[in-house]
Amino acid sequence: MAKLSDWIRRKRPTVCSAVVVAAGSSRRMGEDKLKMRLGGMPVLARTLKALQQSDTVGEIVVVTRVDKLEETALLCRDYGITKAKKVVAGGESRTESALAGLMAVDKHSKLVMIHDGARPLVREETIRAAVHAAALYGCAAPAVPVTDTVKLREGDKVKATLPRSELAAMQTPQVFESTIIKTALTKALTEGKEYTDDCAAVEALGFPVRLTEGDGENIKITTPLDIARAELIIREREAGA
Repeated sequence: MAKLSDWIRRKRPTVCSAVVVAAGSSRRMGEDKLKMRLGGMPVLARTLKALQQSDTVGEIVVVTRVDKLEETALLCRDYGITKAKKVVAGGESRTESALAGLMAVDKHSKLVMIHDGARPLVREETIRAAVHAAALYGCAAPAVPVTDTVKLREGDKVKATLPRSELAAMQTPQVFESTIIKTALTKALTEGKEYTDDCAAVEALGFPVRLTEGDGENIKITTPLDIARAELIIREREAGA
């Protein structure tokens, strides 16, 4: 069955809408990380180009801050992001911003991916795997193994050591059937709950999330050290191309 579904996917790639969440405050960076230069272009432009080049992405909706709407629209124009159909204002939280993007996608779209604007190094194979799995199972997201030892803390004391074999570090894009993720995020807002990733909202509804193979290079730009690491990854990719 897996081989047959892979053959079908290669012949006719599943297409979905993409919501790019780019409305954060960049507090840990100290400046707008999405405007920082990375490999000769802003971080957000590099993220959008990765989705623009994916044949699994039919349209892109960018969610940004109200004061960045015009600037983001111009960035899409200047970098040839023709799939960017809308640029919309986000909310005070990630959940509000993601839901604002979801409400702006094509109403006929059955699958929607939500991707961090600060993950500019996502590869096509990572995108394809998540989209394909979501088409089969309803909800999917890339994940990588946890390499550090993780402790459950209680104040300044260790309460327990968690087994690494049972842990996974989640990445984006996270892909869902449109009705599932809209329902999950609407419920989260209604109940005043805030989740650090969108899969958690779906899990709270009782829907299982299928894990696909993540990529250690699909890092999220959060601190200045991440910019330096991302520049190194880009140089290594270009040298190996």
